[in-house]
This record gives sequence, structure tokens and C-alpha cells, in this order.
Amino acid sequence: MTQSKAPGTLTDFYREEFLKHQRCLERQREYYSHSAIASVEQALTRVIAQLEQLSTKDNADQVVSGLLRKFNVVTGLSGWSDPKNVH
Repeated sequence: MTQSKAPGTLTDFYREEFLKHQRCLERQREYYSHSAIASVEQALTRVIAQLEQLSTKDNADQVVSGLLRKFNVVTGLSGWSDPKNVH
């Protein structure tokens, strides 16, 4: 018997993380060339479209977290502070 990870919930979580990168990239549009933005947007769109499949893989956590780290290099999302956490 295989262990279920509630793929819908996991996929939704992953999708929201990639959408955060997409929104972050949009806010930084003026700092990158048009072709750089287009390339990253295309990659984000492709990954988001494949999330259902990726989420069902046994190594989904490693694959998706690796992709998120790669997008973070471009967007710097992890360096943005959440205003709710600032004292």
C-alpha cells in the first residue's frame, strides 16, 4: 500500500510558492532585461503547468524544493521580509 500525501493540497502549496516567485519577479521587472524576464516567466509557467505530475513523484519534495531554490536565485524571494514579522 502506498502512502498518500494528499496531492491536491501539496500541489496547491507548491503552486502558491511558485506564484510568489512570479509576483516577486513582476515587482523586479525594471531591473532585468526583457529576455531574462521572459525566460524566467516561461520556466515558471512550465513548472506550474507540470505541478500535478511533479507532486505525484516519490521524490517530489526534493525536486520541487530544488526548483524553488533555483528560482530564488533569480527572484531573491527568501530575502524579502514579511512586514508582519518586522518588529
